[in-house]
Amino acid sequence: MNHTVNLWPLLGVAVIIAGFALRAHPVLVVVAACFVTGFAAAMDVPTLLATLGAAFIKTRNLPLILLLPLAAIGLLERYGLREHAQASIARIKSATTGRILIVYLAIREISAAFGLTSIGGHPNMVRPLIAPMAEGAAELRYPKLPDTVRHRIRAMSAATDNVGLFFGEDVFVAFGAIVLMQTFLRGEGLEVDPLHIALWGIPTAVTAFIIHAWRLHRFDAHIARTMKRMAP
Repeated sequence: MNHTVNLWPLLGVAVIIAGFALRAHPVLVVVAACFVTGFAAAMDVPTLLATLGAAFIKTRNLPLILLLPLAAIGLLERYGLREHAQASIARIKSATTGRILIVYLAIREISAAFGLTSIGGHPNMVRPLIAPMAEGAAELRYPKLPDTVRHRIRAMSAATDNVGLFFGEDVFVAFGAIVLMQTFLRGEGLEVDPLHIALWGIPTAVTAFIIHAWRLHRFDAHIARTMKRMAP
């Protein structure tokens, strides 16, 4: 028995792409895409409006969840969070940019392996704490730190967070990617325990930590070479 697949609802994807390419308002783009998809799927107006309303009710608290931490972090920064972080690192004479980021990499990867992915992050950890601490460690040795080096330190801080999260969460058994892999393998006739998939993520996570930790170790030498080259 042949089943005809209706591809017209995919026009909603084209609306989203066109809207974002034209830099239209995101809310208007999403609503327009919903209406295009609904009409293409032969949904009547009351059903379409009911679907949009149900989706809104389910996600109405999402902006609050996203904005409250940002507001708290902004308030902390206003009262000197970055300055206090830099001053605290300045008291540790053995601290370097690479060593601080290696410690954060270990914390980020281990916490992500236990499913605690919200502990770190660019807006709530890297920008207000990790990057200022890494800059403070560099300023301890090179007081006149140029903007190019500062930007490189900030970029490496963000990259360290990415590496720790990406490879750490692959070890967490309830991570979405592990469930997706198990579902895909089951569809191919291979029954695999999610725990085994998570355990096989450990060697990859350890290897990623070693490689990036070595990069961070070399990053200290890169800063030293850059400052020596820029010295008068």
